[in-house]
Amino acid sequence: MSIRTATLNGVATIEIARPEKKNALTVAMYEAMAAALAAAQADPGVRAVLITGQPGIFSSGNDIEDFMSRSAGAGGAIAESPVLGFMRALTGTEKPVVAAVTGAAIGIGTTLLLHCDLVYVSDEARLAMPFVSLGLVPEFASSLILPRLLGNVRAAEKLLLGEPFSAQDAVDAGIANAVLPAGEVVNHARRVAERFNALPPGAVRETKRLLRRASAEEVLKTIGVESELFGQRLRSPEAMEAFQAFFQKRKPDFSKFS
Repeated sequence: MSIRTATLNGVATIEIARPEKKNALTVAMYEAMAAALAAAQADPGVRAVLITGQPGIFSSGNDIEDFMSRSAGAGGAIAESPVLGFMRALTGTEKPVVAAVTGAAIGIGTTLLLHCDLVYVSDEARLAMPFVSLGLVPEFASSLILPRLLGNVRAAEKLLLGEPFSAQDAVDAGIANAVLPAGEVVNHARRVAERFNALPPGAVRETKRLLRRASAEEVLKTIGVESELFGQRLRSPEAMEAFQAFFQKRKPDFSKFS
């Protein structure tokens, strides 16, 4: 299993641990993360959740080969997929979620941060959401949240053009709290997560709910709309060209599409 979990001093840690594949996420890994979030939610001894990766890499996003083989086998049905199950688990977690972004965060490696409560990024981090370049559409309510954080024109740079942002860009955009040296980001995030041990859990839980109350319904609705379109796009000729080019290590040719 490429997801490691541990609970220590009130903090349930979910560690993405597949460095040989740049922490690309498989369906099994999504299932494991969703289960870990559910276990943390049910454990009264857990006061916070910490999500982290490996040195130099947080996550490169979906494992395209695994994702495509399983999606094709399910007819591209995203509505019941483990990916959406993980999204629902993360958005539904009542306890604080702290992220330590240890390096590159691509695709869902970035979009999951939009649903964490506190985010700390390594000075080596690079974030990007290259969905359009793969013939796909945004996911995890990023098409809703990003324009609210950045404004429409800056969100278009990130979602239409797939332009990456640096660690400091993430802080400036309101996606992350602070930039830290690579060797310190995990320990700092853990110390922040442990601070919830000294706070009343009911008050923390209700405050988190209030912080997200105004947009909670809209976020879930947007995730559903995006997921439906994402499933359709997975079966599109444009996506097939993008994935074939990825596997063949060449530049995709979209000139034949209109």
